[in-house]
Amino acid sequence: MTEVAAAPARAETGTPPSPETIRQALADSTLRPRDLAESLGIGEASLLAAQVDGERVTRIDADPDTLLAAIPELGEVMGLTRNESVVSEINGVYGGYRRSERAGLVLNGRIDLRFFPSHWVYGFAVVAETKAGPRHSFQVFDAAGDAVHKIYLAKGADPAPWVALRDKLALEDQSRDLPVGPRDTVEPAQEAPEKAEAMRAAWAELGDTHKFPAMCRTFGVNRLGAYRTVGAPHARKLEPASVGRILNRLAETGTPSMIFVGNAGCIQIVSGPIGPIKEMGPWLNVLDDDFNLHLRGDHIAEVWVANKPSRRGPAVSVDFFDARGGLIAQIFGHRTSEVDHNAAWMELVEEEIARCADEVPA
Repeated sequence: MTEVAAAPARAETGTPPSPETIRQALADSTLRPRDLAESLGIGEASLLAAQVDGERVTRIDADPDTLLAAIPELGEVMGLTRNESVVSEINGVYGGYRRSERAGLVLNGRIDLRFFPSHWVYGFAVVAETKAGPRHSFQVFDAAGDAVHKIYLAKGADPAPWVALRDKLALEDQSRDLPVGPRDTVEPAQEAPEKAEAMRAAWAELGDTHKFPAMCRTFGVNRLGAYRTVGAPHARKLEPASVGRILNRLAETGTPSMIFVGNAGCIQIVSGPIGPIKEMGPWLNVLDDDFNLHLRGDHIAEVWVANKPSRRGPAVSVDFFDARGGLIAQIFGHRTSEVDHNAAWMELVEEEIARCADEVPA
């Protein structure tokens, strides 16, 4: 596992520690880098910036046009996207790069990303010493210094192409000071119960799942608020424990799914069947050969089944949120360009809906 430490919301402090103080903390600490950054009240990017030396840590151009478009030349790599509650790691070859002004995608087999360039602010090339030897990566962070996306060279791969790309991407500015802003606050559920009937009618006429955000804006709600406002049959509430049971059922039945894990700057989608779920303390883990998922089950506060009608059939997802109302991740049944509906997935979801209904006290 590359990363397994969950981070609480960082407390914003006054004067951040100096690069020298950060390096001393690194020398003295046994914490994982992300945990150490949190303990110091800084973003992970500041931790890396303090170590810039042109060899182990190098500041690079974070523009996706420069970075993501060049990654295919490294062959198979591991892409990592996370938020405070879940980490998604997938092995594959990057390709199919496309970008518009506000968003872009990388789509090539197992690698499936949606990215938002305005959040790709700071980039670093990192050589980390591990028990298995040096681990080479490119890491991107947002304006607050929080991780957006990381790309790791495959274990045992020739590092020469990575070094060449690092040198090509290296910025002239290799300073150790990193100006960062505050984290964006998580928006709590925005509900509109007085608009419930109108929203239900609009929901029934969606026709395309991509129209859902526009519908929410029209009614002045967000995703969680829409689910609470509209309710059944479009949105049905499950239990926090439902997520673990659904993941286990996906593994037991071999039902292919699509697991969406993201943050403000990147969404990573992993499609296909998953292996057995391994529980380690509060963590729910998928440890497949080419895909790892690490989910903090104790962070799940609210779970909804959302059924969005489309011209290709109903698109049904299980969305789960933390206590602040932030979206942790989404699970869909595996879809194709022709069909949104997945009968095996629907059966599994209906099974969980019925179970939760049966457990509600009379």
